[in-house]
Amino acid sequence: MTIDWASFTPWASLAGGALIGLAATILVFFTGRIAGVSGILGGLLRPSTGDMAWRLAFIAGLVVAPLVYLVFAALPPIVVEAGYPTLVFAGLVVGIGTRYAGGCTSGHGVCGLSRLSPRSLVATLAFMGAGFATVLVVRHVLGA
Repeated sequence: MTIDWASFTPWASLAGGALIGLAATILVFFTGRIAGVSGILGGLLRPSTGDMAWRLAFIAGLVVAPLVYLVFAALPPIVVEAGYPTLVFAGLVVGIGTRYAGGCTSGHGVCGLSRLSPRSLVATLAFMGAGFATVLVVRHVLGA
């Protein structure tokens, strides 16, 4: 295994993680809601009175943030080393897993673990384990 030192960015990663934690804390403090992207987006698909504004603001922030970043620096190149069938399959598997787990990686991994939720610990271990196994099989067993 080799480390791509040019792409090793511990300080930027630490700052990004701190900002995600701060944003999740602010959301739960002001709304009592968990910053799980799948749940927030799902709430937009089945609207509830008085619940739309913060959900729209959250999703708008996800869309606008890269545009704000673009003001200060160039966006990194997007490199996808998979075809459309693989991406569609992966998206469906992630969507199904999100439904079975009762939340997504952001909801369980960031917010659930910080609340010491046993269910989130199990979910996070499951999706991290599945990710590790996928990389092992695809990169090292199949050699793709």
